[in-house]
Amino acid sequence: MIDDAAGRTLAAASTLERELREQLRTGADKAAAAAVGKRVAERALAAGVTRVVFDRGPYLYHGRVKALADAAREGGLSF
Repeated sequence: MIDDAAGRTLAAASTLERELREQLRTGADKAAAAAVGKRVAERALAAGVTRVVFDRGPYLYHGRVKALADAAREGGLSF
């Protein structure tokens, strides 16, 4: 999560984190994307962020992108 106006990172998560790496079979599937979405939602809520704009860039909204967004929504973020 980035605050574009302030140029500041508010929350982040990655499959490269040791805890997630140990839980996941691979870092490149829908389950991994969902785990990252859930983790980033937890961290964003802890930082006081509840509403976000999801910028998917050039990627279609399906597969891993959709899994990440759905998990973040389930985690409490509002898009």
